[in-house]
Amino acid sequence: MTDFYEILGVEKNASKDEIKSAFRKKARTLHPDVNKAPDAEEKFKELGKAYETLMDDNKRATYDRYGEDGLQNAGFDTSGPFAGGFGDLNDIFNSFFGGMGFGGGRIDPNAPQEGDDLRYDLEIEFEDAIFGVEKEIKFEHLEICPECHGTGAEKGSQPITCPTCHGTGQVKQVTRTPLGSFAQITTCPDCHGSGKKISTPCKACKGYGKIEKEKKISIKIPAGVDNGSKIRVSSEGDAGTNGGPAGDLYVILHVKPSNYFKRDGANVYTKLEISPAQAALGDKVVIKTLDGDKEIDVPAGVQSGNTIKLKSSGVPYLGRGQRGDHIVVVSVKIPTQLSEQEKDLYKKLYEINTHKKHHSSLMKKVKGVFK
Repeated sequence: MTDFYEILGVEKNASKDEIKSAFRKKARTLHPDVNKAPDAEEKFKELGKAYETLMDDNKRATYDRYGEDGLQNAGFDTSGPFAGGFGDLNDIFNSFFGGMGFGGGRIDPNAPQEGDDLRYDLEIEFEDAIFGVEKEIKFEHLEICPECHGTGAEKGSQPITCPTCHGTGQVKQVTRTPLGSFAQITTCPDCHGSGKKISTPCKACKGYGKIEKEKKISIKIPAGVDNGSKIRVSSEGDAGTNGGPAGDLYVILHVKPSNYFKRDGANVYTKLEISPAQAALGDKVVIKTLDGDKEIDVPAGVQSGNTIKLKSSGVPYLGRGQRGDHIVVVSVKIPTQLSEQEKDLYKKLYEINTHKKHHSSLMKKVKGVFK
């Protein structure tokens, strides 16, 4: 089945700005005027369909719940914006790329282009997610080559304007037919769309203008993050092209589960096992909390499944000073092995309870007689 989020390369909770950015980057490489792969046109149509669906709140809600079939059943047009030809999306594409139409325009190969965003998956401890932590991470990204400063040419030389396309990155071929002349725009075969030619490539970057380099940075993880939380580190992605800005680094957090605490949003839950005597008489017990050991009161007559709430002892809300609650779920543990002394005590308790029930039943009958 087609996954629109996978086609665009975004998470299911992606914002509209993130969807637009993803579409912009993918459209540059898949547009049929610049990509001559046999399946480029079909992939570009799928990209347009995914973009159109996820940018519409009603369509997106239906798609998230029922998939593409659900869109059809709900009466939405699922043919996509390119069903009748590429012209239907010219307005969207032009707004992104400043006038590149389908089948006749061009992208300026020398225009500044933003670098790619990067993803880094980081596993942290449960307690670190609760209280926050500073972590040092190492990752690889593309940086401007220090030897050629991004030109791709060896020191002492400079790229020249491609003589074939005159710096446009594209060539135009006109075919004459009985029905008239038709123009076809293709990527320049000499400069491969860059608009420049390098006679002596830089040895450090092999003419690419960028090198892959390991970088080490420290990131602050705020208190209250949860599994799947995303931290954006600006300008730590791949370097841009032609002076364009660098992309961003997105750190995706994976929180290890706790063997003791169970988290639900800003609340944490723990289980407390007590004896029947503690349940009947009440008690003071020491439990483990996020803030350390703490003594709590177990009320007399508590039942299995009852809860004791410790207010403001849970997880901090992100960006706020408040915290959730710590909820203790009581479980009365019935003993499976008894000593002789314990058996005698339980028998006496049983007899007392039986006597109470018999007395209560008798009193009800007496009251019924005198009514």
